[in-house]
Amino acid sequence: MNRTKVDDHVAMAELPTTGSIFQASWPVRTGDIHTDKQLRLDAIARYLQDAGFDNLVDRGAMDTHPLWMVRRTVIDVLEPVVWPDRVHLQRWCSGLSNKWCSMRVRIRSDGGGLIETEAFWINIDPKTGMPASISEKFTAALASTAVDQHLHWRRWIDPTPDTTPSADTPFPLRSSDFDPFDHVNNAIYWQPVEDALPDRLRSGPFRAILEYTQPIKRGEQVSVRTGTNTLHIDAGDEARASARWFALTPKSNDQG
Repeated sequence: MNRTKVDDHVAMAELPTTGSIFQASWPVRTGDIHTDKQLRLDAIARYLQDAGFDNLVDRGAMDTHPLWMVRRTVIDVLEPVVWPDRVHLQRWCSGLSNKWCSMRVRIRSDGGGLIETEAFWINIDPKTGMPASISEKFTAALASTAVDQHLHWRRWIDPTPDTTPSADTPFPLRSSDFDPFDHVNNAIYWQPVEDALPDRLRSGPFRAILEYTQPIKRGEQVSVRTGTNTLHIDAGDEARASARWFALTPKSNDQG
């Protein structure tokens, strides 16, 4: 597997046989599913957040590394999780630098579902709001599974539309969409992506990518631009997040 190829078709790191791997499990709830009973993308994003928080608690790192900002999340739906079902998550670090890391989460279900994910997380200093160095102790745990220990950030999605987009669609926000920092919760950005996915794409393995540029704050007017296979969430005349999706072929589906 070529981990130096940085584009939206890059294969994800395989599950390591040793090292620090966090595990969690819970039932799929009816609030997590689409009308066809498949697990939704925004629900998957919430699962990743919950697993990340539980992982920090399990590692005793809530006091030293309490705040992380996600820049990109990649979701490969290889076999959909269909309610009723129970999911089992395995979380580990696949790439690492001194202030950020990429975290893999594999989601399997008792019913045969398989979803592979990878997210680029930046450690944030709660006092300054700026990227902060990861401690040596925390780095050691992450490094035990990291394939890439010189991780760099590079955008995968152009924030401008790939084709002439449809008219901007307003995306009204509710008070429940905001986190304690008055920013829109990361999982909410996946809701318009879920709506934009064509049914033919959902019928087979596919990849969906979402990159966050700047947080959306309370009071901002938000709209969505949709292209052929891209989506941009705008506020203040600029893209705050961009998404792209495509079907996975057998070759790109290879997670090894």
